[in-house]
Amino acid sequence: MPEPTPSAGAGGDGADRLADHGFALAKQSPWTTREKIGRGLWMLLRFPLFRCTWHNWYGWRRVVLRAFGARVAPGCTIRPTVHIEVPWLLEMGRGATLGDHAIVYNLGPVRIGSRTTVSQYAHLCAGSHDMNRADLPLLRPPITVGDDCWIAADAFVGPGVTVAEGTVLGARSSLFADSEPWSVYVGSPARKVRGRERPAPAPG
Repeated sequence: MPEPTPSAGAGGDGADRLADHGFALAKQSPWTTREKIGRGLWMLLRFPLFRCTWHNWYGWRRVVLRAFGARVAPGCTIRPTVHIEVPWLLEMGRGATLGDHAIVYNLGPVRIGSRTTVSQYAHLCAGSHDMNRADLPLLRPPITVGDDCWIAADAFVGPGVTVAEGTVLGARSSLFADSEPWSVYVGSPARKVRGRERPAPAPG
């Protein structure tokens, strides 16, 4: 037997309909028309222009990202398997590296400092939702990774986090709060385990 349908006058029905209407309105895209077009073009072109390039064509990939609005300094090393969600919200300092299969989920701005390495499969997640509201509206807090950092393999950096200069985040660790400069963090959630001395300048 089918369950009875609540009548129009049932208690709470009007409130539920009002909540559903507000939920539907809140689910409308926060992106502008120009941003939607840009994201669509990037979705179509990133495979032939970026992903399907020879592994050491770093200069070409820098050119492609700049054409889509990214601010990429000279000397950056970006592997072809890197996933960058929104190129124009990415900034990379001189000599920064994005390793194979790293994810830059930059719904909000992501800045990666000079000489910083984001290793393979690491994830910078500048996007979340407000769980205190039923409609879960999109949040786009920025991520800043300072100079001379190392985000090791398969590590995760959460929305709104500032990774201070010289921080090392260990493999498969998850950082959800700002770090202290020149420190080593491991675990999930990541905790500081020791300080880190400033490395000697690279030869040459």
